[in-house]
Amino acid sequence: MLLKRSIEEKILEKLQPNKVVILLGARRVGKTQLVKSILSKINEPYLLLNGDDVEMLQALETRSVSNYNRLLGSTRFLVIDEAQEIPDIGAKLKLMVDSVDGLKIFVTGSSVFDLTNKLGEPLVGRKTTFYLYPFSQMEFAEQENFFETKAHLEERLIFGGYPELIHLDQTKDKIDYLKEQVNSYLLKDILAYEGIQKRDKIVSLLQMIAFRIGSELSLESIGNDLQISKNTVEKYLDLFSKVFIIYKQTGFRRNLNNEITKKSKWYFMDNGIRNTLINNFNLINARDDIGQLWENYLHSERTKMLDYKGMHHSSYFWRTHNKQEIDRIEDRDGKLFAYEFKWKESKKVKAPSAFTNAYHNASFECIDRENYLDFIS
Repeated sequence: MLLKRSIEEKILEKLQPNKVVILLGARRVGKTQLVKSILSKINEPYLLLNGDDVEMLQALETRSVSNYNRLLGSTRFLVIDEAQEIPDIGAKLKLMVDSVDGLKIFVTGSSVFDLTNKLGEPLVGRKTTFYLYPFSQMEFAEQENFFETKAHLEERLIFGGYPELIHLDQTKDKIDYLKEQVNSYLLKDILAYEGIQKRDKIVSLLQMIAFRIGSELSLESIGNDLQISKNTVEKYLDLFSKVFIIYKQTGFRRNLNNEITKKSKWYFMDNGIRNTLINNFNLINARDDIGQLWENYLHSERTKMLDYKGMHHSSYFWRTHNKQEIDRIEDRDGKLFAYEFKWKESKKVKAPSAFTNAYHNASFECIDRENYLDFIS
């Protein structure tokens, strides 16, 4: 099964002369396959380079217009895979788009801390950035019906949505793939950054987050448990988010003095990665963390959908000191939308009174297995 990626058409629209399109995403989420699909639809010559290629790095080393004209020849479409590996990539791309008339550039990268910093300031006004995630439910929905989707829900809660998994039939093969993904790619990317060598601390911190999905985390307490400083915990969490492993949800506060905002919650972009870190691939009926799996899945799928559809929003959790809480608050165009997540159907769930009294115009909805597809696709 070869699924069409939701952002393919948007990328094609943004490939314009003297502009740079950036595609970011974790390793193995399908960036290279998406590049191939896009190139198959481009009716013009292109030059494809790879940031891992030593000869290519040497060819780009001299930052001059004459060098780039020699490299490009008559080609006016440049594609660079894993562009974060190229020193001074932002300045080099700026010189190209400013100096080579009609040049379109498409670059991919698998780590934000390398690529965004290098591409940011030099390309202000010249770039459009897209993010690619593991397969989303809205992408699966293009090739499966309602009953097939329902049948696959448990598998996606456990193994996640990395593209390679759809080609693997055996549970053992899926587990082996995910373990390789964590050990050979995600952890390797983190440990390569600034010579970080504390693999045991990195793994322990990720496992702590995995076990505490949906809970507010005290960085100071985590630091004490791991015997590292609060600043080091913050640094590691920032790195995890920049290689697309986790993302942060902050507390929502506007009207009430007892609303909690000092602590954050952290979620994984993919359930399969989360379950790999805690080595738990048991079926749903043999688990005691189905609430956490469900919450993580809905948050990540909702994030993918809103991003792919270009729906600008800010998301939060809401909780008061007397423990009234809501799983997700979205601020979209100045309007508030509140969502509570329940694995079991719960038609009688109501918004906490403190929330409805403080935010009269906010909507509230409980998301369960009966209506979740409307929420994420």
